[in-house]
Amino acid sequence: QVHLVESGGGLVQAGGSLRLSCAASGGTASSYHMGWFRQSPGKEREFVAVISWIGGTTDYSDAVKGRFTIPRDNAKGTVFLQMNSLRIEDTAIYYCAARRGVRIRYSTYDYDYWGQGTQVTVSS
Repeated sequence: QVHLVESGGGLVQAGGSLRLSCAASGGTASSYHMGWFRQSPGKEREFVAVISWIGGTTDYSDAVKGRFTIPRDNAKGTVFLQMNSLRIEDTAIYYCAARRGVRIRYSTYDYDYWGQGTQVTVSS
């Protein structure tokens, strides 16, 4: 069982930056692929970024590519989402998620554990 806790959300102006954290505990959390997803009101939860358990592979949605990065610190059991050049359309609840397996995945159905989410609001 892996327990995930997100933090770092808040209110920021467009063009600004935020860094989200996801602290993982339990099991062998460092051996899980970690993903970030987001959900806006009235929309389905969507993929944002993913990093492989060993940290060698990352991928991003087209909406955030070039603006967001997803580093991880396995020694501290933490994965981050560094968000730069934020836009109003980035406003959402951001969730981190963990999955076992050989390959990174992009669907919510492929993830086994989820955090409670953290709100990010980008204002004009």
